[in-house]
Amino acid sequence: MEIRYKRSHFAKLLGFTDQQLSAADKLPELKALGGGPASYHPRHLSAYRRVLDRHPRREPSRRQLFLNFKGGTGKTSLSVAYAYRLAELGHRVLLIDLDSQGHATQHLGLAAESLERTVFEVLVKGVPIEDVIVPHALAEFDVLPANLRMTTIDISLMPMAGREYKLQRALAGVLDRYEFIVMDAPPSFGLLNLNALMASDDLLVPVLPDFLSFHGLKLLFETLGQLEEDLNHQLQRIRIVINQADPDRHQSVQPHDPDRTRGQRRAAVALP
Repeated sequence: MEIRYKRSHFAKLLGFTDQQLSAADKLPELKALGGGPASYHPRHLSAYRRVLDRHPRREPSRRQLFLNFKGGTGKTSLSVAYAYRLAELGHRVLLIDLDSQGHATQHLGLAAESLERTVFEVLVKGVPIEDVIVPHALAEFDVLPANLRMTTIDISLMPMAGREYKLQRALAGVLDRYEFIVMDAPPSFGLLNLNALMASDDLLVPVLPDFLSFHGLKLLFETLGQLEEDLNHQLQRIRIVINQADPDRHQSVQPHDPDRTRGQRRAAVALP
């Protein structure tokens, strides 16, 4: 996957006018990169920020988890876009792919199945997280990848002492390197997602504007209540993110009623 920035958008990300960008293009250390004048790459964005000291105010480190026990709500798309946008703006970001399908990893152009080390090696084999993190072309952005070898991670964690704190402890050594640690979780509850919840400050729950998505929130919030009671862990912030909403239609949150006619069911699902 190759990302290119148009000149106008590149200037906007840096907070520059076109005239200011033209002056920056002529600096020897930036001119040597071969960027512009029509398009730029992520490596150019990082280099321009570094040379010109165009960094935003550093934010306190936050660990943020995208999770919903229902699949298909857009967790991966939202978490990757959110994390990458933060890095584009100049913040230091680590994206953690916790799904064995490795879709967040693949979304960023990494060949997931060819990677020898993933979250599995960090949590189960004790490999230092710094040795597994993969850098991105955008220097502010790093990835802790996943692939199909992670399918047995819950079973592997089961006999371990302090198994629910493995991710929290692994992240402790890199918290000072990142302003945002963004986690993309699979749509299930097991030891891996328990680790993710215990390692998080904030929970972002993507939902679709339909009955099944909202129905899945009940189990999620019951689980959060149990964590607070049994493990004394309370999330600082919980946000519900409505995804794929159509502002021109009203979505019914009523379950399917087999006694209704086809026309009545259609009216209940979408009203003009």
